[in-house]
Amino acid sequence: MASPKKKKDAPLTRYVALLRGVNVNGITIKSVDLKALFADELGFGAVRTVLASGNVLFDTDAPDAAALRTRIEQALRQRFGYEAWIVLLTQKQVADMATGYPFARIDDERHPYIVFGSDDAMLDEIIEKAGTVDAKVEQLVRGQGVLYWQCPRGESLETPVAKLLAKTRYKSSTTTRNLRTVEKLITD
Repeated sequence: MASPKKKKDAPLTRYVALLRGVNVNGITIKSVDLKALFADELGFGAVRTVLASGNVLFDTDAPDAAALRTRIEQALRQRFGYEAWIVLLTQKQVADMATGYPFARIDDERHPYIVFGSDDAMLDEIIEKAGTVDAKVEQLVRGQGVLYWQCPRGESLETPVAKLLAKTRYKSSTTTRNLRTVEKLITD
């Protein structure tokens, strides 16, 4: 009698969870605790945190990214007691977004940023509200699922775009990372 065919395991996908507002404004989460949540409580594989700004890489065979995002946000809320929001992307998506960065990557006077979004309508709204950006101060361009932003060093909280991005309205759907941080997320 032939043995039953073993079901093939679903392939693993490498994800990047970008947490918003971690280790700022009184929300402190240690990397070791964050890693434990993703590995031990959520059961993901190959979990790695990058820097202390809420970046988690992990593997899973979960087929539904939207459900996965909701599950992670709920676990963060329960474990750490704060209103948690994340942008969840595959590592390949993040790599493609980084590759698309349209401004100078190395500049002694400006910082390169990517604003990640989980809601395209909100990204479009930010672009619309930003209007014509003074290129002498900063640059802002819409990309696929992101905004590419460049601003003067030391002014990432002071420019018109920075003040727009800080609005409460965008908390649940956007998070910003320096391009150098993003590049660390894709070299894993």
